Amino acid sequence: MRRQKRDMVERAFQRGYQAGIKGRNKEICPYEEGEIRQQWMTGWREGRTDQWDGLTGVSGIHKIDLH
Repeated sequence: MRRQKRDMVERAFQRGYQAGIKGRNKEICPYEEGEIRQQWMTGWREGRTDQWDGLTGVSGIHKIDLH
């Protein structure tokens, strides 16, 4: 059961990161509350930071999670 929860949290982070790197608004977060929303927002912030730093396309390839 813990692994399943961890997977949901990791997936929320990855989806938030993808939204952030694409420049989307944080208001599109599909989660209402709790740890999953927090992870989505954390991913979104990191994605936005990477976008602002120019880590998109080939320059950001090292950020891809291959798991």
